[in-house]
Amino acid sequence: MAEAHQAVAFQFTVTPEGLDFHLGREAIKQLYLAGISSWKKRLVRAKNSFLTGVYPASPSSWMVVMVATAGSFYCQVDPSLGMIARIRHCLPKSRLLTYESRTVVSTVLFSTGVWLSAVLLFRQALKLLLSYHGWMFEPHGKMSRSTRIWVALMKVLSIRKPLLYSFQTSLPKLPVPPVEATITRYLESVRPLMDDDKYSKMEALAKEFKEKTAPRLQKYLILKSWWTTNYVSDWWEQYIYLRGRSPLMVNSNYYAMDFLYVTPSHIQAARAGNVVHAILLYRRKLDRGEIPPVMALGIVPMCSYQSERMFNTTRIPGKETDTLLHLVESKHLAVYHKGRFYKVWLYYGGQLLQPRDLELQFQRILDDPSPPQPGEERLAALTAGERVPWAEARARFFSHGKNKVSLDAIERAAFFLTLDEEEQGYSSGREGCMDAYAKSLLHGQCYDRWFDKSFTLVVYKNGKLGANAEHSWADAPIIGHLWEFMLATDKFQLGYTEGGHCLGEPNTLLAPPQRLQWDISQECCATIESSYRLAKALADDVDFCCFQFSDFGKGLIKKCRTSPDAFIQISLQLAHFRDKGCFCLTYEASMTRLFREGRTETVRSCTAESTAFVRSMADTRQTRAERQRLFKLAAEKHQHMYRLAMTGAGIDRHLFCLYVVSRYLGVQSPFLAQVLSEPWRLSTSQTPQQQLKMFDLNKYPDHVSTGGGFGPVADDGYGVSYIIAGENLITFHISSKFSSNETDSKRFGRNIRQAMLDIAELFDKPAEKAR
Repeated sequence: MAEAHQAVAFQFTVTPEGLDFHLGREAIKQLYLAGISSWKKRLVRAKNSFLTGVYPASPSSWMVVMVATAGSFYCQVDPSLGMIARIRHCLPKSRLLTYESRTVVSTVLFSTGVWLSAVLLFRQALKLLLSYHGWMFEPHGKMSRSTRIWVALMKVLSIRKPLLYSFQTSLPKLPVPPVEATITRYLESVRPLMDDDKYSKMEALAKEFKEKTAPRLQKYLILKSWWTTNYVSDWWEQYIYLRGRSPLMVNSNYYAMDFLYVTPSHIQAARAGNVVHAILLYRRKLDRGEIPPVMALGIVPMCSYQSERMFNTTRIPGKETDTLLHLVESKHLAVYHKGRFYKVWLYYGGQLLQPRDLELQFQRILDDPSPPQPGEERLAALTAGERVPWAEARARFFSHGKNKVSLDAIERAAFFLTLDEEEQGYSSGREGCMDAYAKSLLHGQCYDRWFDKSFTLVVYKNGKLGANAEHSWADAPIIGHLWEFMLATDKFQLGYTEGGHCLGEPNTLLAPPQRLQWDISQECCATIESSYRLAKALADDVDFCCFQFSDFGKGLIKKCRTSPDAFIQISLQLAHFRDKGCFCLTYEASMTRLFREGRTETVRSCTAESTAFVRSMADTRQTRAERQRLFKLAAEKHQHMYRLAMTGAGIDRHLFCLYVVSRYLGVQSPFLAQVLSEPWRLSTSQTPQQQLKMFDLNKYPDHVSTGGGFGPVADDGYGVSYIIAGENLITFHISSKFSSNETDSKRFGRNIRQAMLDIAELFDKPAEKAR
């Protein structure tokens, strides 16, 4: 067979004269090409690392400085004020190094020193400029003189096109807020949720903490902020994610969906071929640092460090804490189909496989009639169950032999791909199709996603796709950036034939995908089954409602003279009050990526202002004008809190770190214990759109993104994710648990829809017609 011949590098036979080696010319050629490709990649990385290191300067600026210095020196004007002569005097004298040569070397050394000093000066200036956040608190459409000057200076210093990590060392550190300010804002956030008696007790606890315990804890935290790059992120990753012992599935992992209305190809292998190739193109750009950083206002960079572990990363289970395994490079993909695992090489001759070649490989997997090996089908259920049993099983059953080799192939893969046997996606005539789509991506069959991988790409039988992502290594906007690139590249750059196949001709000489081999004992099967039963119960309890709100979008919301996010958050407060008859502690995720290694902060969306507005909507005596006034106050308060969170003045991460310090010191704090035990019964998040320029939604209105979602955070609460796609569409993803008598995702969805219509009605008459 041709495939087998190409897979062998050399053969040997035993002859009377000894061993007779037969080297395959094709194999030697592939090894040579792979080596050339590897060295090219190293050189590109080295070049981009240098360009990143000297940003905002450039190598050409060094030449300008050197030429200017040499020219001045030639015209008998010494710009170095004698420094060049001193350097020349210190150089060793020899026959090979003449006086003129030493002068040239001295000039080069002086010019380089001046240039490096300028680089450091510019980088420090850039860091000072990036520490200014006054622009965020100014009224929309208005800009102060100081902000105008700041914008001009930012444009001057960042005029050169940046690479992904160009701004990393220039980003400021996340500041530690004053304890008094944090406690004041905390008490303000819980006041509308407590009666007078409970609030008085909490106020007394806060006062005692502020006066007695907090000063000591704060000193340690400030010391940590001086010593580390970010005083929150390492503890957040460790204690919130990696030390969690409950299942990742539903509780931690989240998902992303395909285009809502469009499926570029209904051929499963073809769609998989194109999207995998698009993802690998993104990985290549990421490795080289060629992706431009996300910029607020087009000039303010966001931290890019989370992108480093997007690929070749797996969460490894441990008995007490998990760890993240990240490889610099991985040249293969792990694939699951019908209970079987495969290893697919992504390179041939040092070059990425083309989409048509990948389609061929995936079609070979789909056509493989072989059954799963004993225990293989539900093996991935171990990653869906609790972490301790998985850690013990991994150490006992997967630490040697063929099981270790096969597990390494999965854990060291670039990412995980599931060729799903189901058909999913939006269908106008099928009720509940989006709910089933969301549940499939969130947990699947509980054994057909590898929940430990940085992300699992899922391609369905009808060509629809999605992803399930692990949360510890990065937050959702990082996967979202990859997802937008992948969807746009798949549809608008790679394309398909009229028959739905990938473009080009396949290389039939490629070795087929390698089937992973397992030796799973009865004891291991029992552990797998135990994890599966636990995961299945967890998955069956998830109540999901995913729906499109198309009555209006951000276009009409802006007529209310508020941000779309504030509008939706206030609508959620109104919907929750109508759903449960009460208010609750509300979590909205915001980012702190204006700071180096920043991740997220909490915006406590349930405020005194928003509750006052909600009560006015329930009070028939309130006038339209009064409700408008209260809404505007609530929206302004929400936007102010969001800005505070983004600029490092949030509440919850500071309190979390103070709690960690208290545990290290063995200090008991009733106040911190109370704060960190409060449940978030409404957890919300907006999916941002970051690459709107990749294609025009006005020209392609059907190519709207559906965003993604996550599971409920509290047993008796809701998880709500939403994406504002285009001018006239908002997609909501609502999760809760069937086991709770207090929640119903579909009922809450209806309340959200009605709340948004009712608020819009206050400001715009056409909304009444739309309803």
